Amino acid sequence: MRAEDLLTREPSAEAVAAETARLPSPSDATLAEVRRLLEVSERAPTSPEWPPILQAPRNKKDSRYADPPSSHRPVVGPALVLAKRAFRLAFQPFINEMMRRQVEFNEAILESLATIYEHQKESARTQALWRQELERRLARLEAERGAADARPERDEARTARKSKKPSGEPS
Repeated sequence: MRAEDLLTREPSAEAVAAETARLPSPSDATLAEVRRLLEVSERAPTSPEWPPILQAPRNKKDSRYADPPSSHRPVVGPALVLAKRAFRLAFQPFINEMMRRQVEFNEAILESLATIYEHQKESARTQALWRQELERRLARLEAERGAADARPERDEARTARKSKKPSGEPS
């Protein structure tokens, strides 16, 4: 469906407002039910803890510091580890400054992902509540329709019984 399909000149806004004014006022029970639904679907407070799915990336967000140096080479390995440590010690301030913007970016991305996660969780919760409400309303409408369909059948049965009475008996 396109937006142009939704825009119409008929009926006019005044006609829609007039028809809306003719609608019956909702009962107190209906108003209370709507208020209850709105309270239930109100935004839940966010958790101060990070979502489990973002714990591992959060622990790795600071890319300025590497794991302790190691080497798998048996003979020259200790010399390489010593050289790596000396390099890190000498150039760590430069590494920190070069990686600062990357760390800020990582933090911003993780905050955004945490916000998206919370919104998604809240949306799923609200959607589940609305689905339960719609299922409850549908069940009530089906029950009302079943009761309304049963009434004409009872009326037809009464009419059939009355027509089967002998003509000599009073009705």
